[in-house]
Amino acid sequence: MTSRYNNRSMFKNSEDTYEEILEDRGVEFINQYGSPRLLSPSVGQRASLTRVRHIWKVGDRYYKLAIKYYGGAQYWWLIALYNKRPTEANINIGDIVVIPLPLDKILRMIGT
Repeated sequence: MTSRYNNRSMFKNSEDTYEEILEDRGVEFINQYGSPRLLSPSVGQRASLTRVRHIWKVGDRYYKLAIKYYGGAQYWWLIALYNKRPTEANINIGDIVVIPLPLDKILRMIGT
């Protein structure tokens, strides 16, 4: 299964900033993923996708849309990324949210 954590480097975080947290946990460091370098699909690439328009309504959540269209809640971030709205707080009732399809094609486009 493709994951947004594929091909991501891990590093040991032992920064002084986290000293209290590390001490509370009884550890010397925390393993952490590095920030991903995701590509933004070009206009041409976007045009090659099937896009489903969804009108945001009460009770909608990215993870629910990911389950419906991709078969798994773990792809919620892809809908957020594609729409350039990182959280549901960035969406209002009645806004259009675009679901890019097929899943494997959009994942290849953004570099996962």
